[in-house]
Amino acid sequence: MRWKVAILTASDRGARGERESTSALVIRELVEEELQGEIVEDRVVPDETDEVMAALIEMSDYHQADLILTTGGSGLQARDVTPEATKQVVEAEIPGFGELIRAHLASRNIRSALFRGTAGRRGRTLIVNLPSKPKGVSTAMLSIMPDLEAAMQALSGKGGEPEE
Repeated sequence: MRWKVAILTASDRGARGERESTSALVIRELVEEELQGEIVEDRVVPDETDEVMAALIEMSDYHQADLILTTGGSGLQARDVTPEATKQVVEAEIPGFGELIRAHLASRNIRSALFRGTAGRRGRTLIVNLPSKPKGVSTAMLSIMPDLEAAMQALSGKGGEPEE
């Protein structure tokens, strides 16, 4: 199955064109090589709750992405609003993804306690917040890859419920 995947970068500087998201490039590469996914949308928005929410809703409802991966906006700064925006658009949170990411970041001596990312489902779309730095994105993606596949199969109705 070829999964439809959207990438959302929350970055004020990126939205102004002052910086390219190298983390989004890492996500793209891992999605295409490890998940055999097709990127249906790749967008950069400012760190504004309404902008992040609108992009997540459009990617889920209009582009009908199976998976939305976010990068940026999940740290401790006042403008880091991605987890809050995600929680406002999902119908159900899936805390295991954030917990798994934090555990793997900690095992690699990456500051996992500062990562506030979450995950959830909106309709048949899985939304997962990833760290903002390329090393953290790579570690996070590789740690959750088997669970991403199982969750998307369950949400799409093409697989059974994941084992508990």
